[in-house]
Amino acid sequence: MKPAGRPRTKPAPERREDIMEAAEAVFLARGFDDATIEDIAKGAGISKGAFYLHFATKIEVAEALRARFVDRLLKTVRDAVDVAPQWDFRGRLQIWAKSCAAGYLAAAAEHRLAFSAAPPPKDGLTNNILIDDLRALLLAGKSAGAWRLDDPVLAAIFLFNALHGAIGITELETDSLARVALLDALSRHFLRAVGIAP
Repeated sequence: MKPAGRPRTKPAPERREDIMEAAEAVFLARGFDDATIEDIAKGAGISKGAFYLHFATKIEVAEALRARFVDRLLKTVRDAVDVAPQWDFRGRLQIWAKSCAAGYLAAAAEHRLAFSAAPPPKDGLTNNILIDDLRALLLAGKSAGAWRLDDPVLAAIFLFNALHGAIGITELETDSLARVALLDALSRHFLRAVGIAP
């Protein structure tokens, strides 16, 4: 009897991840418009037909990369925030601001790719899982009496968009001192927004 070898195919989630990894590499190297499905399939070590079992278009892959980017960033932010004690809302808010901005800056190329390759959802800057997480933190702090906010939902949208805009400053990609200064400034602005002196 012949010994069992490696399975001929990978499980669908693993294969999908392989395709996404290959697509990200191809998109970053060649640009979204110049990348082909053949390039992506070759990078993933599959046939073009196998690509279509997981994605219908390059845009679908770009949308999946965007979702993965945001999911990973949220995990990074939550892991960082969870280091602070539950009762330390000031610290948790500062960590949220710094870790979210740092996550964007650390993956600047992937961020640009994820949000430029395919049109983002129209409500992406008012309704996303990062804003939801920030809103939950603001509501928890309000409930605990750590700060007073008339509208935590609007505050979360406002703060997220301010952070998102600030990370677009071009010099941040090459100037590490500017990055540190921005992270500190963002954490101070987040505190001011909830009525806490930095």
